[in-house]
Amino acid sequence: MDAMNSKQQDAPVALRLNDKAPGFSARSTAGEVSLSSYRGRWLLFFSHPADFTSVCTSEFIALAKAQEKFARLDCDLLGLSVDSLYSHVAWLRDIEHSFGVKVRFPLIEDSAMVIARAYGMLDSSSENSGTVRATYVIDPEGVIRAIVWYPMNVGRSVEELLRLVEALQTSERECALTPEGWHPGDALVEPAAASIDDAEQMAEGQSWYYRERRA
Repeated sequence: MDAMNSKQQDAPVALRLNDKAPGFSARSTAGEVSLSSYRGRWLLFFSHPADFTSVCTSEFIALAKAQEKFARLDCDLLGLSVDSLYSHVAWLRDIEHSFGVKVRFPLIEDSAMVIARAYGMLDSSSENSGTVRATYVIDPEGVIRAIVWYPMNVGRSVEELLRLVEALQTSERECALTPEGWHPGDALVEPAAASIDDAEQMAEGQSWYYRERRA
């Protein structure tokens, strides 16, 4: 029983969609930042395995280039890894010197892995974050609206993350659903009829469970 209880205590936190995002304050390349300071705006909060690595560098270059697109969606970017602040500064400076891309969004240090564990990125027995490549879309109320995980050897698609944020915002604004492969300007899908009376009010030949609507 003691061994089982120990394993249960070591189990990672299991955050779910629509949970409140765990709060934190931390040092970053843009000074002290806290999750609460992003209230009122959308936030793309993401972790990466390590500074000075090839896949992470490619992601940061792409995210830096897309920062204005996220800003047009009232969405900020915030990165995290367990590397030190000094490593972050050196890496971001090298990205600018080597690739001509300036990373302007904050990158926070989590050397003690406190934030990573609070978000379930690591269990309490982990010694490093070598497998962490997690993304959380957090809404203006501080609620987690999407969770995306990638393995260490596969980079994220920044275009897909942009699409995800805009799909979440559009679905909420229009009280509708976004179908497979949806992009801005595409038709939305009405929620399915929830009662027989609603279904009987559909026009003849119209599917009660799949009805398109223009945004």
